[in-house]
Amino acid sequence: MSITSPIPVLQDRDGTVLSAESEGLVLERPREELTIPTAAISRVRAEGRSVAVELRALAGATPSVHRIEDVSEAAATVFADAVNALLPERTEEIDGSALVVLRTLTPSRREKFMRSLKWFVFGCLGVVVAVCVTAGIAGDAGLAIAVVPIGVITTAGLGVGVYCVWTWNRERRLLKHGITVVASPANRPGAYLYTDSAGMTRVLSHWGVEPYVRAGYNPQDPSDVLVPQAPFMRRFNITLGAFILFCGLNGVALLAFMIVDTLSGGGI
Repeated sequence: MSITSPIPVLQDRDGTVLSAESEGLVLERPREELTIPTAAISRVRAEGRSVAVELRALAGATPSVHRIEDVSEAAATVFADAVNALLPERTEEIDGSALVVLRTLTPSRREKFMRSLKWFVFGCLGVVVAVCVTAGIAGDAGLAIAVVPIGVITTAGLGVGVYCVWTWNRERRLLKHGITVVASPANRPGAYLYTDSAGMTRVLSHWGVEPYVRAGYNPQDPSDVLVPQAPFMRRFNITLGAFILFCGLNGVALLAFMIVDTLSGGGI
């Protein structure tokens, strides 16, 4: 049976939220989101100003419990009673914790890198603009005109090259030191589910139509996960990325030479 409104939404002072959706409960913490399907729930207990969601467990095993504290006592009681009333009777034993899905809300390593790369590219473009303005003020129109195309191409080369090399190195590291698992499609497009070494089911973003994919994740940070490329594409990308990065570095050297030559009186 589905869990539906009007079940109250519980929220504590730290921003943790427990709510009911059509297929179960969602526990949102500041840096992660747990989806607890109805089939995984044994019962919900209201304990004063806290609510404990007890999961089903195999015989002899200690049930896992997810808790939210410091909520309205009245709302906690209504929430627990409403959810328990909608839970169906079950006789089979399952490990409910294996059905819980964790989605990490903190920026992944790739997202942090992309943010840093974005600011790096903006910084390079800022330098190009500054050089053009300075050259124009100094009356060196030739330098100002020449810096624009060379600077833009150099910035693009550095950005693309750094991205390709970093992506290759991350994939190489995860393939060599990470853990490879099989991820199966989730119930929404672009999402696959995989289980880490602690038994937690996690969400992997990957656009594809495959019935399953092989993914590698960092054992120290299971949210750092990717689907490896084919070996040929991996070699092609690192070769192309290294070449583009080399061209970008040569562009930096050329710009530096032009600026120094102009300042020394050579002109363009």
